[in-house]
Amino acid sequence: MRIKEKRVIVAFHTTHEAMAFEDFCLAGGVPGRLIPLPGEIAAGCGLAYSSPPENLDLIKASLDEAGIIPQHLVILKI
Repeated sequence: MRIKEKRVIVAFHTTHEAMAFEDFCLAGGVPGRLIPLPGEIAAGCGLAYSSPPENLDLIKASLDEAGIIPQHLVILKI
């Protein structure tokens, strides 16, 4: 059984936003990856960006810089 760990989870309104944010993060060296949306969150597109919790401020700054408003931004144990 996999041990659950805390992660920053960013949910998006659209798949386009999710993929654009992933591209932005890859280009900028922001750690994380797209994952299927965890069941604890109800959101539009079914994708979420997951990153370690110590990157919360970096994720927030990256969202601002990319001009993307997330549907949800939470820390969950997944």
